[in-house]
Amino acid sequence: MARNFVPQIITANDLFEGDVIYLKADGTWARDIAEAHIADSVEQVETMLKIANGQQGSIVGAYAMKIEIDADGKPAPDHFREEFRTRGPSNYFHGKQADTKQIGA
Repeated sequence: MARNFVPQIITANDLFEGDVIYLKADGTWARDIAEAHIADSVEQVETMLKIANGQQGSIVGAYAMKIEIDADGKPAPDHFREEFRTRGPSNYFHGKQADTKQIGA
């Protein structure tokens, strides 16, 4: 029996800034997971990965990430590792953490 497809987005790291980034529908990248394009088929995931991997001069480590869809229809991490990555580095407040004043949520 075939498994049901789980919605996915493409994530990577910005090669120059180091930030976690998410592939948008137009092939550009966002630092906010809410802007990520949600793939609804295996074929879409493969196409999106090809787009991401064609940008190796500006990104590193692209992969498909399983997600859940929140009440607003936005992607949300399906695993604690991905939730952790949405917050940015944890050694001190900088980047996303400094901008949003996040405190160990």
